[in-house]
Amino acid sequence: MNKRENVIHMIKFTLFSISAGLIQIGSFTLINENLDVPYWPAYLIALTLSVIWNFTLNRKFTFKSAANIPKAMLKVACYYLVFTPLSTLWGNALEGIGWNEYVILGGTMIINFVTEFLFTKYYVYRNNINTAVIKSDSYE
Repeated sequence: MNKRENVIHMIKFTLFSISAGLIQIGSFTLINENLDVPYWPAYLIALTLSVIWNFTLNRKFTFKSAANIPKAMLKVACYYLVFTPLSTLWGNALEGIGWNEYVILGGTMIINFVTEFLFTKYYVYRNNINTAVIKSDSYE
């Protein structure tokens, strides 16, 4: 894998993460502003929606991977088995001492973005980048 391809992966991952971030912020805001729930359930619902979106787009368009989808999803789930409880606990604790929910969410999203990119590129799809077969639309 060359340097140019690594840069392209970073750019695509960033753009798809921005779209996932918009989903996360939008759903968090809808829940936080319209329902009387603590920080953590709003955060968990929003995080879940963004993870599904981000996984789907990055598998297909960023890493172009033909890796076994359930296996790749399981690896990503393992990342979130660590990240989710930690981020939920620190977010809830910070909110409990008076931090603004949106500042917490923004900081957590940045940490998630960086660590998930590294985990996804170098563990989930390590040997399966650019392995998806492009289907032809021709009827030869």
